[in-house]
Amino acid sequence: MALVNVIHCCLDSIRQISEDIKDAVVYLDAGCTESFQLLGAFSLLLELGVHAICSLENMSPLDVVAGWNSQFARKIVVITTRLLSDAHRYILRCLSTHQSVSRCTIYTSIPEVAHSTYPDSPLGPDAFHEYETLLVQDYMELNKRSKTNSGLTGDTELKEGPIEEEGWAQLSPIGEDISNFGSTPNAGDSLENAQILHEESEEPKLVVSVLHFPMILCPLSPRVFVLPSEGTVTEAYLCSQHESSISPGLPPLSTNSDSDSEDIPPGASLTAQLLYHLAIKMDLKLEIFSLGGLSKTIGKLLTNMSSLYDVGRRKRSAGLLLIDRTLDLRTPCSHGDSLADRIYSSMPRRQHSSFSQSKGSQSQLKDGPVKLRREPLDVKIPLADILSEEDLNIDNFGLLNSVDFFLRGWNSFKSDSQNELIDLSKICQGENSISSDGEVLSGSFVSTDNFHGTPYLETLLDRKTKDGTMLIKKWLLETLRKENLSGKLKVRPGFPSRSDLQTMIKALVKSQSSLIRNKGIIQIAAATLYAMEESHSAKWDAFASAEKILTVNAGDTSQSLAAQMSDLINKSCLLQSQGNKAGTLSQGLISFQDALLLTISGYILAGENFPTSGSGGPFSWQEEHFMKEAIVDAVLENPEVGKLKFLHGLAEELEANIEKKKIKQTNEESSEQIDDFDDDQWGAWGDEDNNKQEVYSDMQLKLDLRDRVDSLFKFLHKLSGLKTNISSESNYSGDLYSSKGLLHKILTRVLSKYDIPGMEYHSSTVGRLFKSGFGRFGLGQAKPSLADQSVILVFIVGGISAVEVREVQEALSESGRPDIELMLGGTTLLTPNDMFELILGESSFI
Repeated sequence: MALVNVIHCCLDSIRQISEDIKDAVVYLDAGCTESFQLLGAFSLLLELGVHAICSLENMSPLDVVAGWNSQFARKIVVITTRLLSDAHRYILRCLSTHQSVSRCTIYTSIPEVAHSTYPDSPLGPDAFHEYETLLVQDYMELNKRSKTNSGLTGDTELKEGPIEEEGWAQLSPIGEDISNFGSTPNAGDSLENAQILHEESEEPKLVVSVLHFPMILCPLSPRVFVLPSEGTVTEAYLCSQHESSISPGLPPLSTNSDSDSEDIPPGASLTAQLLYHLAIKMDLKLEIFSLGGLSKTIGKLLTNMSSLYDVGRRKRSAGLLLIDRTLDLRTPCSHGDSLADRIYSSMPRRQHSSFSQSKGSQSQLKDGPVKLRREPLDVKIPLADILSEEDLNIDNFGLLNSVDFFLRGWNSFKSDSQNELIDLSKICQGENSISSDGEVLSGSFVSTDNFHGTPYLETLLDRKTKDGTMLIKKWLLETLRKENLSGKLKVRPGFPSRSDLQTMIKALVKSQSSLIRNKGIIQIAAATLYAMEESHSAKWDAFASAEKILTVNAGDTSQSLAAQMSDLINKSCLLQSQGNKAGTLSQGLISFQDALLLTISGYILAGENFPTSGSGGPFSWQEEHFMKEAIVDAVLENPEVGKLKFLHGLAEELEANIEKKKIKQTNEESSEQIDDFDDDQWGAWGDEDNNKQEVYSDMQLKLDLRDRVDSLFKFLHKLSGLKTNISSESNYSGDLYSSKGLLHKILTRVLSKYDIPGMEYHSSTVGRLFKSGFGRFGLGQAKPSLADQSVILVFIVGGISAVEVREVQEALSESGRPDIELMLGGTTLLTPNDMFELILGESSFI
C-alpha cells in the first residue's frame, strides 16, 4: 500500500488539470505562489506545457510579451487561494491587459459552498456560475469603455503609446473595488446583458470557467504542512471577540464552549472544508477526534460532510485528531532547541502582496469579519552579506553581468533619460543597487526540490540545533568533494564555527555552474550562518535561559516566580535605557517586548502550578503589584513601547513625557553652572503654576498608564486560567516529559492507548445509526481507538511551531510503532514573534 505523501498528492492534483493549463499563461496569487514554491511545482507546470507563469497581484503590462504568439495569448488560467470577490479586480486587470484572450479558466481553493456562506462574499448558492456571468459582463463593459476612449484619442496614438497604457490605465486603483461587482440583482439578467454586449462586440466571446482546486498547501515535508499565509482560509478569523477569546487568529480559551452555536467562525468552516477535500484527494476515510471547543465544532462540521461519501466506497481508514492551539500557548512562545525554529525566527521574510498592503478599512469593518495578517513562509537569504568583495570579483562577475544585461533589455522600453539603468558590477563596490533588496543574490527555502537526492529542509525539521548544524557541515563537505574542492580547504573537526561554514560556502560559489548546481545546500547553509550570528544566537540563548529559570521557579513558590518575572522586566528596562543613552542597543539582550513575552509564559506556568494563589490570578495582590509597577516604569522610560496595542492612544503622551525629562535634565545641568546668588533665580517663583500643571499632567499619565496595565493583567489572568488536565496526569509527572510540549504528551499517550481527558470522538452517520437504532438489538458499533489507525493526521487549529514538528517525530519513534504513518498540519507556522503578535500585538483582542 502506498505511503501517504502530501507533496505527491498536491503534484498529482496539478497533473489532473494539465489539459486546461497546457499552452496557457498562468497567473498565481501570493498564496498559490508560496504553495507552489514549496512544492517545487514550477518545473512541473513547464513540463505540462504552461507557456508562462506570472504574479496575479503584481502583474505587469509586460506580461503580454509572454503571449506574443496569438495561439497562446488567447488562453489564461488563474489559480487563487482567495475568494472570487477578493481576486476579481486582479482577474479583470489580467483580461484587460491580454486583450486577445478568448478563454479564461479560474481555479480557486475556496469551494463553492464557502463562497455562498462566507460573511464577506456577495455570491449566492450557485457562486461559480454567478461569477462567470459577472466577470464576462464586467470585462465586456470595460472593453466597451476602452473602445470609446480610444475612439476619442485616436487609435494610432494608443498603439504608439507605452505598453502599460493598454488595458491598464482604464482600471480603478488597486485599493478600490470594482463598483459594479455583485450589484446585479439577478444572475439571469446579468447573463442577458453580457450576451447583448457580446453581440455588439466585434471580438469573439470570452469563455470563463470557474472550478475548485483544493490542494493548495504549503508542505514543509511530505508529512508536515501548513496553509498558505496569504490565503482566505489562513486569514479568516477563528473566533469573535468575547470574554474567552484572546485573538481572532487563535481558538477561544474555553474548552467547554458551546459548539452547537449557530455563530460558527469563518475560519472554522473553511478549515473543515479544506480537511474534507484533503481526505477525498488522499482517498482516506476519516475517524474524527477532537480536543478543544473549536476543534469540536470543526469535527462536527467534518462529520456531517464526510457522511456524504463514507458509504459505498472502499477507502483507507485514517484517524484525524483536531487540537486547539490555545490548549498549549507556551510551546510556540518558547525558544526551543530547534535549528529550523531559529532560522525561521531570525530570517527576514518576503513582503506581503499588494492585496495585503492595500486592504484597509474595507476589510476591517466594525461588524464584518477580521482578516489576519500572517507572516509569509518565504524567507529571504541574503547571500550578498556573506560574500566579500573578493568573492564577487572572481568568477561571479560574469554572472552579475549576465543578469545586468538581462535587466537592461527588460527595462529597454523605458525611454525616460532620468531612469538610470542598474549596473550590477557596483555590488562589488558596495554601492546601493538592486542587491540591497535581496533580489539578485538571495534565495529562499525550497523543501521538496531534492538537490542530489537530499531533502534538506525536511531533514532539518527533525534535528536539534547542534545536530542540524553538524549535518549541514557534513552536506557541505560531501558537496565540496563532488566539486573537487575539498583539497583546497582546511576545516577543523567537530562542531563548525561561523568561519568554517562561511569558508565552505564561499568555495561553492566561486563559479556559476557550482552555484547553480548546489543552490539547495548553499541556501540552507547561508540561512544557518545567518541564524548563528551573535545578534541572533545570543538573544535566542538569553531567551531560552530565561525560560528555563522561569520553569525552575514555577516548581518552587509563586513568590520566586513573580520576583523573577519582575527582575526580567526591570533588567530589560535598565538595558534599554542604557542603550538609548549610549546611542546603541545591546545586541542579544532581552528587550521590554521580550520581557512581556516571558511574562506570558510565566503566567501560563503559574496557572498550571499555583491555581489558587490569588483571587483573580495565580499571584497574590502584592506580587502582582511589583510586576505592574515594573511595567509602568519600563513604559515611562521607553517611549517606543507606545506602539503596543494595550498602550494605543498614549504614544504621543509618552514621547512628550520623555522629551520633558530630557529638557528638565538639561536645565538642571545648566543651572548647576550658574551662581547660587544670581538674581535670575528669583524669577523661578513665578513658575509655581507651571510646575503644578506639569505635576498634574504627569500624575494623569501615570494613572492612565496604570489603568492600561491593569487591563493587561486581567488579560493575563485569562491565559493563566487555561487548564488541560493532561500535564497533571501521573504518567507525566517525571522529568522525562517536563520540557516537552502538550502535543508530544498527547501523542505519547494516544499511541500508548491511554485515555485523553476531554477528547471527543465524532461518529459518522452509520456509526450514529448503529448507536441509536441497531444498538438496542445488541448490534452496537464499538468506539474506535486513534492508535488502531495506520494513518494518523494531527491538525492544530491556530498553527504549529517547528519545535513541535521535531517533538512529534520523537513521540512516534519513542512509541515503537513504525507501522503508523503520522502527518502533522496546522493553520500556519508559528514563531515566538508571531505568538507575541497574536497575544499582545495588533492581532489580539486585548
